[in-house]
Amino acid sequence: MNDNSKNQQPVAEEQHAELAEEQQPTFPAEVAAEAPAQAEVDTSGETPAAEGENWQQRYEELHNKYLYLLSDFQNYKRHVARERLEMEVAAGRDIMSALLPILDDFDRAAKNNALDEGIALIHHKLLYTLQSKGLQLIEVQVGEELNPDTHEAVAEVPAPSEQLQGKIVDIVEKGYRLGERILRHAKVVVGK
Repeated sequence: MNDNSKNQQPVAEEQHAELAEEQQPTFPAEVAAEAPAQAEVDTSGETPAAEGENWQQRYEELHNKYLYLLSDFQNYKRHVARERLEMEVAAGRDIMSALLPILDDFDRAAKNNALDEGIALIHHKLLYTLQSKGLQLIEVQVGEELNPDTHEAVAEVPAPSEQLQGKIVDIVEKGYRLGERILRHAKVVVGK
């Protein structure tokens, strides 16, 4: 071989190495810090078995981290479910304690044989208590158009007059809402 071809071969290898480095994918700093460093040339003298042990150790670390996060998430779900149940119990307790005086009023009215007067007073007290907790009556008038958002048609009867065709003829049950949410639609009879 001549000296010229010997000099060209190391230059070609350097250019090939530079091109290979340029073609390597680039990763954000966070990913690059997590990923194990790629050895271009195995100069560490590690055997393939030692390299496999490093990967096995990395796998075990990530697996343990996964198990920890899974356990932490399951604990979080149990905690949230327990809090939700406690809130429901507390809300029910609040309503029940507000209704207990009304039950006491029924007992007193029955004991004194004054159910007629007592019932009217108790009805007023119950309505006031529920309204103080946010209950609102859905206003319904005979003769108004059926609104499916707030009314529920339970029956259809022949209209007593032409003006009541397709309109509310009778109110079976009043409707109520709590805030913006409907608790019960007003049950109405519609004329056909």
